[in-house]
Amino acid sequence: MPEWSNGAVSKTVEGESLPRVRIPVSPPIQLQQEIFFQIFSYTWRKIVSWPRRHRLVLLRILLHITHLRKLRGAAVSVIQRGKVYWLKRRVPARYATIEPRKEVWHSLKTDSPATASRKAEAVWLELIEGWEARLAGRSRDAEERFAAAQDLASARGMRFLSARAVADLPINQLLDRVEATSPKSGKPDLQEAAALLGGAREAPITLSRALELYWSMTRDELIGKSANQSRLWANPRKKAFRNFINVVGDKPIAEITGDDMEDFRSWWLDRIMDEGLNPETANKDLVHLGGVLKRVNERKQLKLNLPTQGYSLKEGESIKRPPFSDEWLRDKLLAPGALEGLPPEARAIFLGMVNTGYRPSEAAGLLPEEIILNTNVPYIKIQNNKVRTIKNTTSKRDLPLTGISLEAFRAFPDGFPRYRKSPTSLSPDVNEFLRENGLAETRRHTFYSLRHTFEDRMLRAGIDERVRRDVLGHSLGRERYGEGGGIDFVQQELQRVAI
Repeated sequence: MPEWSNGAVSKTVEGESLPRVRIPVSPPIQLQQEIFFQIFSYTWRKIVSWPRRHRLVLLRILLHITHLRKLRGAAVSVIQRGKVYWLKRRVPARYATIEPRKEVWHSLKTDSPATASRKAEAVWLELIEGWEARLAGRSRDAEERFAAAQDLASARGMRFLSARAVADLPINQLLDRVEATSPKSGKPDLQEAAALLGGAREAPITLSRALELYWSMTRDELIGKSANQSRLWANPRKKAFRNFINVVGDKPIAEITGDDMEDFRSWWLDRIMDEGLNPETANKDLVHLGGVLKRVNERKQLKLNLPTQGYSLKEGESIKRPPFSDEWLRDKLLAPGALEGLPPEARAIFLGMVNTGYRPSEAAGLLPEEIILNTNVPYIKIQNNKVRTIKNTTSKRDLPLTGISLEAFRAFPDGFPRYRKSPTSLSPDVNEFLRENGLAETRRHTFYSLRHTFEDRMLRAGIDERVRRDVLGHSLGRERYGEGGGIDFVQQELQRVAI
């Protein structure tokens, strides 16, 4: 029994030239389309003399194989993070030029190991397809090949159909297509086969490709505009897509989810609080992102239900993140094993934030020389360096490390290279983990809520306002006199609330 039959209901046909065969109804794994053409080319000259019913049986097998693709590389790794299973794989070197991550973690959105194993292969294939489409213009080339296949089918008096649709045609129409792929020489023409048997595939439209298509779809809007006006019109859209891709990756637009949009909104909220930006800046990104995707969806007739509505910030809306309650922090977030599924660097930054209240970006950008542990008062230096610029002058400070935060930094004395190179991925990684594992106290609670939680803990402990503002990097509202008690004094104050 073929490995790909997987126990499916089958039909059998016996013949003097063809042994008993088993045809799967829905094969579970995917093989490269090239396999179909290799088998088709190799066997055609041998099977043209078979009875039509025998050729039909073999053809149906080959057509089922067509719309499957071969897994590339070793088996995918499925790892449990908290309650949910995730796919973890190193990114193949082939895609290094278009994928900045060294490895990918992708939630399989299930707590069932059996379901996770089934979904992992399909998810990995989707990632591979997206990377392939982005390699050196492959997306545009694939679009051209698909359009050519449609034109060729039309020239032969037939409508282009997918391989699955071709396999479901009435027998006579099916064999008409097969026979049309082979000239008198008996050797099949692979271009004809791609067009008539559904071998050509439509390339997925990635976010970056969608923006390229948008420029060609809106040329009329630039008529009469100067070069400078055109630049001012295009730049906000470029910025919106650059920001969105930094958060969710350059994924096919058909795969954009509500969680992606929520991650993007949370990323903007954190920036607004970190950098003092106007919420309208975030809304402009959301408007431009939605506008471009809507135009491409309509003009390409994709009929996608894109989740781009309902994420803007209302004028005057409070954007302050709620703090976690003490009970939630103690019994949920810091429960034994609760954070085991987080990437180790993200987990250490999370634990470091518990007793310092630093901004996530401040920890992600730390250099080894800014983590000082071999001293009576271990601390980290928040300052401008060669990889990042801090929010303002009041954000420059020395932060004593206490409790679990100190232990977290002892495990990473050289900092966090994964997020030093890609700081924008830190909050989405943590927020997705919290959401997937039921660790967000409400939908409004995010990674950044830890900062507000720490501020409340200091307030309830009666720590002086000057110390609280110095620790959090807030302005004092008046001129600063003295050194705020010195780092020894600040350490003693923080130990009062340390976990």
